[in-house]
Amino acid sequence: MDDVCEGKDFSFAKEEEKILQWWDEVKAFETQLQLTKDCPEYIFYDGPPFATGLPHYGHILAGTIKDIVTRYQSMTGHHVTRRFGWDCHGLPVEFEIDTKLGIKTKQDVLNMGIDKYNEECRSIVTRYVSEWEKIISRTGRWIDFKNDYKTMDLKFMESVWWVFGQLFQKDLVYRGFKVMPYSTGCKTPLSNFEANSNYKEVPDPEIMVTFPIVGDPDGAAFVAWTTTPWTLPSNLALCVNANFVYVKVRNKFNGKIYVVAESRRSELPVEKAKKGTPNGSVNDTESANSKTKGSSGGKSKNVVVDTYEDLEKFPGSSLVGTKYVPLFDYFKEFSEVAFKVLADDYVTSDSGTGIVHMAPAFGEDDYRVCVGNQIIGKGENLIVAVDDDGCFTDKITDFCGRYIKDADKDIIQAVKEKGRLVKTGSFTHPYPFCWRSDTPLIYRAVPSWFVSVEKLKDQLLENNKQTYWVPDFVKEKRFHNWLENARDWAVSRSRFWGTPLPVWISEDGLERVVIDSIEKLEKLSGTKVTDLHRHNIDHITIPSSRGGVLHRVEDVFDCWFESGSMPYAYLHYPFENVELFEKNFPGNFIAEGLDQTRGWFYTLMVLSTALFGKPAFKNLICNGLVLAEDGKKMSKRLKNYPSPMDVINDYGADALRLYMINSPVVRAEPLRFKKDGVYGVVKDVFLPWYNAYRFLVQNAKRLEVEGSAPFVLIDQAIIQQSSNVLDQWINSATQSLVLFVRKEMDAYRLYTVVPYLLKFLDNLTNIYVRFNRKRLKGRTGEEDCRMALSTLYYVLLTSCKAMAPFTPFFTEVLYQNLRKACAGSEESIHFCSFPSVQGKKYEMGGERIEQSVNRMQTIIDLGRNIRERHNKPLKTPLKEMIVVHPDADFLDDIAGKLREYVLEELNVISFVPCNDPLKYAYLRAEPDFSVLGKRLGKSMGIVSKEVKAMSQEDILAFEKAGELTVASHTLAMTDIKIIRGFKRPESMTEEQIDAAGDGDVLVILDLRPDEGLVEAGVAREVVNRIQKLRKKSTLEPTDLVEVYFKSLDEDESVLRQILLSQELNIRDALGSCLLPSSLIPSHAVILAEENFHGISNLSFSIVLARPALTFNSDAIASLYGGNAIFANNLMVYLLSRDHSNLKSEFQVGKGKIKVHQIENQPAVDVVLGVHVFLTVGDHLLSTTKS
Repeated sequence: MDDVCEGKDFSFAKEEEKILQWWDEVKAFETQLQLTKDCPEYIFYDGPPFATGLPHYGHILAGTIKDIVTRYQSMTGHHVTRRFGWDCHGLPVEFEIDTKLGIKTKQDVLNMGIDKYNEECRSIVTRYVSEWEKIISRTGRWIDFKNDYKTMDLKFMESVWWVFGQLFQKDLVYRGFKVMPYSTGCKTPLSNFEANSNYKEVPDPEIMVTFPIVGDPDGAAFVAWTTTPWTLPSNLALCVNANFVYVKVRNKFNGKIYVVAESRRSELPVEKAKKGTPNGSVNDTESANSKTKGSSGGKSKNVVVDTYEDLEKFPGSSLVGTKYVPLFDYFKEFSEVAFKVLADDYVTSDSGTGIVHMAPAFGEDDYRVCVGNQIIGKGENLIVAVDDDGCFTDKITDFCGRYIKDADKDIIQAVKEKGRLVKTGSFTHPYPFCWRSDTPLIYRAVPSWFVSVEKLKDQLLENNKQTYWVPDFVKEKRFHNWLENARDWAVSRSRFWGTPLPVWISEDGLERVVIDSIEKLEKLSGTKVTDLHRHNIDHITIPSSRGGVLHRVEDVFDCWFESGSMPYAYLHYPFENVELFEKNFPGNFIAEGLDQTRGWFYTLMVLSTALFGKPAFKNLICNGLVLAEDGKKMSKRLKNYPSPMDVINDYGADALRLYMINSPVVRAEPLRFKKDGVYGVVKDVFLPWYNAYRFLVQNAKRLEVEGSAPFVLIDQAIIQQSSNVLDQWINSATQSLVLFVRKEMDAYRLYTVVPYLLKFLDNLTNIYVRFNRKRLKGRTGEEDCRMALSTLYYVLLTSCKAMAPFTPFFTEVLYQNLRKACAGSEESIHFCSFPSVQGKKYEMGGERIEQSVNRMQTIIDLGRNIRERHNKPLKTPLKEMIVVHPDADFLDDIAGKLREYVLEELNVISFVPCNDPLKYAYLRAEPDFSVLGKRLGKSMGIVSKEVKAMSQEDILAFEKAGELTVASHTLAMTDIKIIRGFKRPESMTEEQIDAAGDGDVLVILDLRPDEGLVEAGVAREVVNRIQKLRKKSTLEPTDLVEVYFKSLDEDESVLRQILLSQELNIRDALGSCLLPSSLIPSHAVILAEENFHGISNLSFSIVLARPALTFNSDAIASLYGGNAIFANNLMVYLLSRDHSNLKSEFQVGKGKIKVHQIENQPAVDVVLGVHVFLTVGDHLLSTTKS
């Protein structure tokens, strides 16, 4: 393995860019697909985005989810084709061209020519494709852009025709009128999903209008309320609720007589009576009651009883069929069947007057009720008095050519002049706007082709049950409710740039031919077809069976129909890939945002149910919205979010991926995006992970530096048999990680993996590496060091493979270096199989040792808490600790295998286990209200009282039995909290002994000072200062230095005596002797020097120096028969040599080298440890032993 830099010098973003380049060079993605080509297929459908804008965090999030799942499936033995798709047709493209070319009306397009218009649309569809590929690839996503699919491709469009043809054959297609949300800005109807995506609070006019009752003896008039005055010219009926009580009232001051719902009488205006005012006029109406804000649905403060008197009450049902005088005469030809009162339950009492004016061309309920009552027929001949641009047609002679919203004021004025205006005001309410043009939507009857979704409702609900969603509440509630209320789907649009409807029709509409393939069109028309867009096929006719020709209808498909056809069309089914499709349908996986429950998820389900009686997919992950940090929608205009590429360039794509995956957004909840959160992932996940990897590499390289054999991996089967408890633990914990990731990924719960990984990395760095530093640095022997290094290697390798789908760049960086130590490794980590559990995970007590180590960490944390409470720093040794727990096996582990780690971490001399829970503790039981509250209800009080009254013996018996019956309720261990409180020995104070517990284990520390421990504390302080000086001097852990000390106190013997008594502990901590400064050779290279004062009331100086040769002068002189000049020349020669090279030569020569390079001197054999020593420490130890 190659050396690696410090974490602070490691640029995650730059390393990712290197990996991207390397992936391109080795064609990594293509190679992965080739390696898995014979594996079972895993079918993933990629929902097509529009390429008319750049990708944002929502795209990156969904792309990351898709990439993680598909990478995982590839590593678990599947062939996963991943083709990017583009939504090319529809409003987004047309709207951009309309804006660019200043197109305002449908006629403008016809004047320009559909061919030129469509080619303009085609020209911008792929404008940002290269930017998309660059950004999506930079996020680490592997997907095929070269073999992408586009909804405007000939093959894709042909399959869309086939889908429609199948629906037509199944009698699931019809043509009719439907009142739909309509965008006058884009000149097209919208789906309900699109209409619900852009609501705004806006003021609209609200008016009350009279409709005089024909033949009423009192001259009464119905009063209707509306916020759309522009619909009044198209009025054909009034509607009441048959179950409401209606009242005829007379204004006591002016004599006007109105009919309204009794519950809405308070909404009538307060007026001052004047003689001679005709019924229904507002010429003399006081406007004080007109509102400027709010709705007529609000409560009036007027005392209506003083203004109006009741004349008569009657049920709404009695009004049905009553004729009234029309407001306008534009539809007088309907007089025989229209202008009468109807009844329906959609009329409510929470707004208006309880009487609704009906214009069937401009209201969904209006249309339904009027058709149901034969006011109009259910056909294709409905008169719609507003054109595609939102302007009145010639039918409305007084306002012809006027935009409807602009005409509101003039219509109100016309109503007033007719003496029919009762009240006028302003009404603020949420109103839908076009999501593209940002113009107000209207509801308008449009001729459309429909898919009969309502016929499929039961089957849709059943198919939904066969799918698996994360999170499931989106499926069970939001999507289920949407299917439950499914309406027939208008799939046609009166537009230009889209897949044309393949319907050819006669002039009288009686003969229809649906084309489901290019071959069929060519055969029937005799015309060669190379493109299916309107300008290339609108001219094609088909001979009629009755004589004459059939022409294609002008409509194109709603682009949601195209994306819903994607599972078939991207494969050009059924014209190609028949076996591939039919063997692998439904698809295995899709993922998109929450907004697609009413969009793509819905259209996929409708079409697959209609075609095959199946859902289109098996598994689905639904993500929430990514919002700006302030909780608002991300806005380019407001610039309230950081650019995705800026974040990636600062912190890397892996950090961004993990940040988003480890957030509520993967559970379909909103995420407030914070750039600091991405940095937190770098700091908390990647740096600890990198540091553990670097520590492995450093110490593997150290073996070679120190002259040992290069690092060679020990066989994994041997490692599994390691006798070291922490090796056993980390091996088991790694297998647990693999098991957990497999389980969660198989369940598509991506959001649970990152927290588990965080805990694993924390354990790896803060327990395994930290507690094993001596082993990893070789201080417990070379064999033990190699075992620890091999264990760490396999743990890092396995965890990298497990996390490769989540962090493809970082794991690749680590793997490329790790694989150099393992012959026969795959070229890329993404070519590797996902790790499997090696053997039986728990055959060596893995579960128990994991639990014991977790408890050990708890013990250490509790011990530190006690020290902090009493201001006892870890450098101060304590005499004794007691651990109280009833589990004898756990105590055996802590007192045996784990004892040295606990004592070292807490700096305690002795450890006492205790399994008597009452010796040092008292027990107290409390019911867990969060668990029992809902379950027990009123019995909670009785149960709580009895649980709290449990004796020590009762509690012990409960812990042994595992359950308890209280007031006829059976309680388990999870229902009752057992609290262990510390029972201090009577003869001792809190300052002398204290405890901490977590409800499971109790830790007790003896805090009394012990003179015998003072010297150990001083030694730790000295070692601590040495380690800090090493760090300050930017020395690597593998850098060998010699440490010299000098007391700066008047009485130097105090410090000297302490260091002498603690010599073994210091040597163990430093890995070398602590040397008196008097031994520093004159030729030593000083690296750092610092004086310390007041450390445990002592002052001293520390010097760090490079290892320096020392000589046995007498032994060297004897090599030359006492010739001092020759002896001096030899020493000068040896000092001129590179220290590490000289060390290596001695190792090769087994402690002996022959020196023959000195001119005019005889060759001599120099023996290490006899004539020369590599360090001052070696010389000192040799002298001490002799």
